[in-house]
Amino acid sequence: MASVSRAAILRQSPSCAPSSSSLRLFSSAATSRQRATTLRWTGRPTPCARLSPTTLRLHDAISGARTFSHTRNWRSAAVPAVDRSASKLFASADEAVADVKSGSVILSSGFGLCGVAETLIAALRRRGPESLHSLTAVSNNAGAEGRGGLAILTEGGQVDRMIMSFLGSNKTLERQYLTGKIAVELCPQGTLAERIRAAGSGIPAFYTPTGGHTLVQDGAIPARFDADGNVAEYGKPREVRIFDGKPFLMETALAGDVAILRAWKVDKAGNCVFRYTTKSFAPMMAKAAKLSIVEAENIVEIGDIDPNDVDLPGIFIDRIVPATMPSHVEILKTRSVGDGKEDKAAKSDHEVRRNRIARRAAKELKHGFYVNLGVGIPTLAPSFLPRGEQVWIQSENGILGMGPYPLPEEVDVDIVNAGKETVTLVPGASTFDSSESFAMIRGGHVDVSILGALQVSASGDLANYMIPGKVFKGMGGAMDLVSNPDNTKIVVATEHVAKDGTSKIVQNCSLPLTGARVVSTIITDLCVFEVDRKRGTLTLTEIAPDVDVEEVKSKTDATFLVADDLKTME
Repeated sequence: MASVSRAAILRQSPSCAPSSSSLRLFSSAATSRQRATTLRWTGRPTPCARLSPTTLRLHDAISGARTFSHTRNWRSAAVPAVDRSASKLFASADEAVADVKSGSVILSSGFGLCGVAETLIAALRRRGPESLHSLTAVSNNAGAEGRGGLAILTEGGQVDRMIMSFLGSNKTLERQYLTGKIAVELCPQGTLAERIRAAGSGIPAFYTPTGGHTLVQDGAIPARFDADGNVAEYGKPREVRIFDGKPFLMETALAGDVAILRAWKVDKAGNCVFRYTTKSFAPMMAKAAKLSIVEAENIVEIGDIDPNDVDLPGIFIDRIVPATMPSHVEILKTRSVGDGKEDKAAKSDHEVRRNRIARRAAKELKHGFYVNLGVGIPTLAPSFLPRGEQVWIQSENGILGMGPYPLPEEVDVDIVNAGKETVTLVPGASTFDSSESFAMIRGGHVDVSILGALQVSASGDLANYMIPGKVFKGMGGAMDLVSNPDNTKIVVATEHVAKDGTSKIVQNCSLPLTGARVVSTIITDLCVFEVDRKRGTLTLTEIAPDVDVEEVKSKTDATFLVADDLKTME
């Protein structure tokens, strides 16, 4: 183990200068102003073979000095008192949150709208911004705009800072962020889960491969803008250490003052039982907070829950309230009787291309494999598996053994996938919290992960979560999914060109990286490339029917070799 400086990391890779003397990132949300932050080239070496130019250290952006965000790793002194001798039962959510203080760090469980403490959030909202404000809210995402979750508090002006992995489709929060009304610290989903778990376990920090060679490592993602759309605060650069020849980032524990969670069944001692994917963040958040409040769909007597069925022991719960608001579904997806492979007949050229990619991607999935599939084209791959072959689909929000969309009568609001869509579970499936889910992912226990891409480079760099100034939703779990490419094969399944006609297969990524040298196979509607991640080269190994090598060359920005035994995609 050795400690290395940023400069040392830079010296390990060849240097190059950017294509221009300035780089523009993160344009203002106010299009009328058309303002942007300008990053000046300093002439220092950059590991361009591994990093997009946008991962350069940002500096001198605000009055000649850089401001960093520092997530609080402590809990404030103004935390509601816990009386162990008193009953944990409270008559209402309003009573249970009456002494929550302004400025508190709130850990809010749930994934999308699944497992969200809607009753407690509504009670916090009723406190109003005059009584309760300046909150820091920690959650995977911020609910659904106008429908539920933390969106209710952010829209009401009670939250000053969000720590999350994914903004999603919350346009109001995005506008608040880009106009300086709220700070947003984006954190990879698995890292977020582990930071919370560490806090509850008394571990102040840990090292993770997630986020290496990205904006996360450099602390270059803006955390707060001013009212004019200029960057006012950046993230915190991570310390990097080398273990077994590989770089790892140091992440600090993330504790809370108050945790709010929802459980299916809770006894009067505080023992909790969660249903399916509602447990994604709930148990670890309860452990990481000074005061934990659970809203229970069913409150039972002590002894009514078998000890073997307890998901969260009562020692971690301080207050119990009845859940009076229903759970919601963020994205309702269903199938019809008879849905299957026979329905995959193409109806358009677009569908022909997507099905071609998915059919070829299915060949990467061998019988018995454990696989993770990104949203979009990757989710189509299992429908092209040969009859009798089975793979175990892992969803990073806590499912192993995910099945198809449910029939209308099978919908369960407590079973959703990583895209917040309703799904089913196959026989033999299991559900678990997010820390266990990402242990499977980072630990290399997943055989294959198939993701989409905005860009993928000749050396296997992947960019798939951000287009500066246009798309800025957050990385979710993508950085974790590509964090162990030596043990989990990373396959990109994407259309060859973007909507504007530009190639997605490039020599060097110009967009912020999700991971460096992580992709092994690229499958597009035109061809298949195999990537030599060590040498940084592409080899064309398969080509689609009615496509020739010249067409592939004309639509590919990267240079590539052609295999001697070039095959035809099925």
